[in-house]
Amino acid sequence: MKLDESLFQVPGVRRGLRFYVTGVSPCPYLPDQMERKGFTHLTEDNPDALHDQLSQAGFRRSQSVAYRPACPTCNACRSVRVDVAHFNASRSQRRILRANEDLVRTPVEARATREHFSLLKHYLIRRHDGGGMSDMGYREFCAMVNDSPVQTLMFEYRLGPEAKAPLVAVSLTDIVRDGFSMVYTFFNPNMAPRSLGTFMILDHIRHADELGLPHTYLGYWIKDSSKMDYKRRFTPLEVLDGGQWRRLEDDE
Repeated sequence: MKLDESLFQVPGVRRGLRFYVTGVSPCPYLPDQMERKGFTHLTEDNPDALHDQLSQAGFRRSQSVAYRPACPTCNACRSVRVDVAHFNASRSQRRILRANEDLVRTPVEARATREHFSLLKHYLIRRHDGGGMSDMGYREFCAMVNDSPVQTLMFEYRLGPEAKAPLVAVSLTDIVRDGFSMVYTFFNPNMAPRSLGTFMILDHIRHADELGLPHTYLGYWIKDSSKMDYKRRFTPLEVLDGGQWRRLEDDE
C-alpha cells in the first residue's frame, strides 16, 4: 500500500523516493493502541548516505528497510539519541562499568553464527518469552543480521580476549556518519547483576566518545511505556521534535 509521501519529507533525500505503509496491528508498547509503520527500501546507489539522512529524520533500519512510525491515532514514539560529548555517567552507571571491566569488546563482521543464535534464544526464552521474536529460527536470525546494505558491525563481549572465551553479550550496530545506531542487543540472562543491557549502551557511548562521534542512537522512546523507561537514564538525551533534534527536558 502506497503512503502519502508528504508525511515523510526528509531534507536532502532525492524526490521520488517511494514510501509505503504497513497494515495496522496491535501496539506492543501501549495498551489499546494500534501501530503502523511507513518504510522505504535502502536500494539507492549509495545506501549508506541514504541511511544517514533517514537516521537524522528518525528512521530505523531492519534488514534492507528503513522505517518510521506512521500510527493512525498516536504519535507517542519519539526518536532519541545520546549527546555523547556531554554525557555524564551516574553513580549507578559507573558501578555497572566497573562491574564489567573484565569484558572484552570485539567488533566483527555482521555475520550470524550458531554461537550468536544460541545466546539469542537463551535471552529470548528468559526475557521475552512469548514476544514477537520468540519463535525466530536460525534462518530468520541470519536474515536479521546478514541482510544489511549499510555499514553494520556486531560488537561481541566476551569474558576474556581469546576468540573462544565465553560470549556473554552482542550488539548489532549500524555505523552512521555521526555515531552508532544500536539496532538490537542480547545477552546472557543469567548474569543479571552485571546489567549487561545497560552496560552495552554505556560502552557504545564510551566508544563513540573515543572515536569522536557525537551521538549514540537508541531508537524510539515512549513516555508512558515502562519498557522504554531505561532510555531516560542516559542523559543528556536528545529527542527529534518537528524535524529538529533538541534536548529532552526533565519534566517531559
